[in-house]
Amino acid sequence: MSTENKQGQSAVSKRKPIMMASGPSEYVPGQQEDPIILTNLADMIQWAQNWARSRSIWPFGYGLACCAIEMIAAASAGQYDIARFGYEVFRSSPRQSDLMIVAGTVSIKMGPRLRLLWEQMPEPKWVISMGQCANSAGEFYDSYYTVQGVDTIVPVDVYVPGCPPRPEALIEGILKLREKIEKQGLKIRGES
Repeated sequence: MSTENKQGQSAVSKRKPIMMASGPSEYVPGQQEDPIILTNLADMIQWAQNWARSRSIWPFGYGLACCAIEMIAAASAGQYDIARFGYEVFRSSPRQSDLMIVAGTVSIKMGPRLRLLWEQMPEPKWVISMGQCANSAGEFYDSYYTVQGVDTIVPVDVYVPGCPPRPEALIEGILKLREKIEKQGLKIRGES
């Protein structure tokens, strides 16, 4: 079936070839240049640095209670295996880690020690609060010896809810942290 008009020309042959606009007055919607992304060197360096950082986090496991068992399961059980995300190197020294995972109930006596270990971590550093006890003291909220959330001691980047949270929840929290790291800005030495 041919689509011809009164003069015998087909509608297909009447189309003009795609041409690039030389100015805003010649812009025709749908006839743009090839898709390109314009950027500068600082943005490229920021993207590369954040991409590499977000995929090579070394966690510092700060397991205090039953949530630590779920953290261990997420790190070592075959069906979860956070090694596929680049987080398998759990360090036992805060000087070699980027991420502190606070898993469990933080007591008043443990608070200064947690703060000291967080201060010993090199920059940049992040904190995941895992479980209701670390988030808001959980079932011990009215106790005299429990900290009402680890965010009263150190700044928390991601909260993982649950009592105890499943290993999948920790993996989801780690992936949320990865997204946050990718969006961080570039800090150039000498600038404040």
